[in-house]
Amino acid sequence: MPHFVIMGAGRVGAMTARALEDSGHTVALIDQDEQAFRKLHGSFGGESITGHGFDRDVLRRAGIERAYAFAAVSSEDNSNILAARVARETFDVAHVVARIYDPARAEFYQRLGVPTVAAVRWTADQVLRRLLPEQSISGDFQEASGRLQLGELTLHEGWAGLRLSAIEKAADVRVAFITRFGEGVLPGARTTYQKGDLVHAMMRVDEIDDIVRVLAAEPSPEIRDAGQEGLLGPVDSAEARR
Repeated sequence: MPHFVIMGAGRVGAMTARALEDSGHTVALIDQDEQAFRKLHGSFGGESITGHGFDRDVLRRAGIERAYAFAAVSSEDNSNILAARVARETFDVAHVVARIYDPARAEFYQRLGVPTVAAVRWTADQVLRRLLPEQSISGDFQEASGRLQLGELTLHEGWAGLRLSAIEKAADVRVAFITRFGEGVLPGARTTYQKGDLVHAMMRVDEIDDIVRVLAAEPSPEIRDAGQEGLLGPVDSAEARR
């Protein structure tokens, strides 16, 4: 059973912890204020640990060494970033996210490989999307017939550096736009997927399970070769703006 560690017992942290526990996962919630755990009420069966989420001993008590994912969603940017980096660099946690209030800082740390989202965009659902890469795609829009859906894709890190056209072909979707460092970008023919991008695509509703399966796995050598072909050539005018 996957184990999750969350730093910050505020509204987002508490909602995320309860959602993960309701899904059958084990959860440890860390907060430096013992009174913060009152938001969990009596239904929470996970661990409540008082301490700093960037303290290695506190993280070990929370089970970070066996954690599938770690989320730092406290109210302090510095603490969130420090905790996220400790989880990733010291304990090798594969799935890490950090809540950042300053969009400029969120962009900087995302360039360092720490997935971040500015706080104004944060909901418990968005946290869960980043902690559970294999979960079903959450739709942002569905057309009238119910056959097509616009949703945010979650990709294995192995897709980084490949053209979006290769992703479209492999998963049979149509990429509508990407969000990169908090800004929407209309992709060109040679736009590539970068780690940290949010990819929004139109897809057939009855194929969502197949799409999730394909994109959660590392691309095959054939797909990788096709996705990188021609990337060293001249860049068109639309691509030069990205």
